[in-house]
Amino acid sequence: MTSRELDHSASPAGPLAPDLPADLPRLINSVILPGFIGTTVPQWLATALGNGLAGVVYFSHNIDPDAPEQVTALSAAIRAANPDAVIGVDEEGGNVTRLEARDGSTIPGAAALGALDELTTTTAAGRAIGRLCRDAGINLTIAPVADVNTNPLNPVIGVRAFGSDTALVSAHTAAAVIGIQAERVAACAKHFPGHGDTVADSHMDTARVDLTMEQMRQFHLPPFKAAADAGVAAMMSAHIIIPELGEAAATLNPAAGALLREMGFAGVLITDALDMAAVRATVGPGEGGVLALLAGNDLLCVGNPQNAYTTGRDDESCYTEVYDALFAAATSGRLPVAVLRRADARVQALVQWSKGKPLPETDVFYDWVAVSARACRLDSIGHGTAVTLPELTGSGLLTLVDARTGHNMAAGPTQNFLAQALGSYAVTEANATELSSAELEIVLMQSEGAVLVIVDSLDSPEQQETLELVLATAPGAVCINAGLAPEHACAVATIHCYGFSRVAAQAVVSLLEQEQGEP
Repeated sequence: MTSRELDHSASPAGPLAPDLPADLPRLINSVILPGFIGTTVPQWLATALGNGLAGVVYFSHNIDPDAPEQVTALSAAIRAANPDAVIGVDEEGGNVTRLEARDGSTIPGAAALGALDELTTTTAAGRAIGRLCRDAGINLTIAPVADVNTNPLNPVIGVRAFGSDTALVSAHTAAAVIGIQAERVAACAKHFPGHGDTVADSHMDTARVDLTMEQMRQFHLPPFKAAADAGVAAMMSAHIIIPELGEAAATLNPAAGALLREMGFAGVLITDALDMAAVRATVGPGEGGVLALLAGNDLLCVGNPQNAYTTGRDDESCYTEVYDALFAAATSGRLPVAVLRRADARVQALVQWSKGKPLPETDVFYDWVAVSARACRLDSIGHGTAVTLPELTGSGLLTLVDARTGHNMAAGPTQNFLAQALGSYAVTEANATELSSAELEIVLMQSEGAVLVIVDSLDSPEQQETLELVLATAPGAVCINAGLAPEHACAVATIHCYGFSRVAAQAVVSLLEQEQGEP
């Protein structure tokens, strides 16, 4: 069945069987949350919304940053087709943003907030995220990250988490939930039951957590319990395998769904994207959707139709693949109608809650650049080996070496926000991945003024090699670490800014200029 046929209560072969409800097509639609291509509502999406589609997830390609009213108008058009639509977005602050994707987030990310460890500030940051979403007509932000990043080699969580300490992450997760939901925007704690101890990225492969359930309960489940206790409206299930729960990924595993409900959560359970490799390359998005509902999920996030692995398929076909699989499972009796009705009821309860009035605003103003600067950790700066940057002045020359070797799949490719923040300086940019060692040495030998080198993993051999090369040629270079900060102090001058976003970059520049101004 295609979306053009959804207004008929019929299967491709004919009318619905007498024992099936007449509203089955609407019920199936009510649990699907697809992405779409474009900055306006395509016809297939308008048709599906009119036939009960739960809503949509925005990605950066749905946002036109040059047209400030575009996203609000888009949300209004979606609600004209379905007044009860869920409009979701991955808006975490810091590295992961959709609404501010081009220019970078203006709100600190979780790692910076965790490093600062001020719960009132985290609540305020959550409220800022909620306000950003509400102003755009969005009623669900798929945040905060409640994972405890206990594995420093984790390729997908890292600075998206508040930290590696369970108690700290629990407290800040609850604080962020309270802030977001003060705006009547549903928060969604992710990625249950905890993606923080993985070394695989479930975007690219099935991730496995080789911990016992006792260890999970001690270290990784408490933030989700804290979110539930704070009244979080939604949670997101993870495509991760926990052996004691079985060999199915948590998203598809009834034992994981039951575990969450046993913790007292009664809200909407949303799947992580069904187009991620952990599902796409195993059972596929259609069958994955069926199994996810049977496992206790309520809303199926279909995914981003512009991802590289969906090349050659349009946004409608990504949606219909899931719809057709659910329809077949429901008409065969494999997917009970009662499961669909329960999920629909939970989603509608979230929507009706989101239509309420936000809580009164406080009169406290937060300068997020200043907050981010306070969160930064400075190694070898102002502690016996003070770094001076004599050329970092209004017309100064500066060489900026980017040693990063890739990008986080959740964040996607981004601009060099540090280069943008240094816009008032004469900056020579050098991308280490595009230059040979000899070519980079020539750039450094020809450089005048300060040298900065950006890394986002101090554990990466490639980035360490670039950093060592830079320091050998320019011993006064300053490392800007946009990744996790080690427990020990670095031996070189380093600013740990806990993420790579516009606000983090502006904070780094403010610190460099402040350092220059010190005697």
